[in-house]
Amino acid sequence: MSGSLLLDTNAVIALLSGDPSLASTLAGADLFVPIIVIGELYYGAYKSTRVSENLVRLKEFAKANTVLGCNEATADHYGQVQNALRAKGRPIPQNDVWIAAIAVQNDMTLVTRDAHFGAVDGLALQIW
Repeated sequence: MSGSLLLDTNAVIALLSGDPSLASTLAGADLFVPIIVIGELYYGAYKSTRVSENLVRLKEFAKANTVLGCNEATADHYGQVQNALRAKGRPIPQNDVWIAAIAVQNDMTLVTRDAHFGAVDGLALQIW
C-alpha cells in the first residue's frame, strides 16, 4: 500500500517487534505516528520490566519517524468524532478518539488491529 499511513500503538509495537505480517501493509508508504501513540508507548515502557531498554528503543523510534501532534483543529475533529460516537452509542477509548481525530484531520489511513475504529465516520482504516 502506498500513501500516508498513521500507525496505531499496536502497529508500532508490531513494527518494533519485527512482525512480518505488517511489512506488506507498510511497504512504500509514508509513515506517521500520533503523539498519543508515543504517550501510550512511554506508559508501556515505564510499566515494563526493562524500562531503560524500552525507553531507549522508544526514543530512537520517535526520533526516526514523523510524530504528529495536536492543535486546535485536532481538538475540533476530536469533538466531532466523540459527538458522532456518542450519538451512535458506540464509544471507544479516549486515546483512540484522539488518534482518529489526527487521522481524519490529516486525511491519513490508520493502520490498526482495533476494529472499534470502524465506528468512526470518515476514517480510512487498514486492519492488518
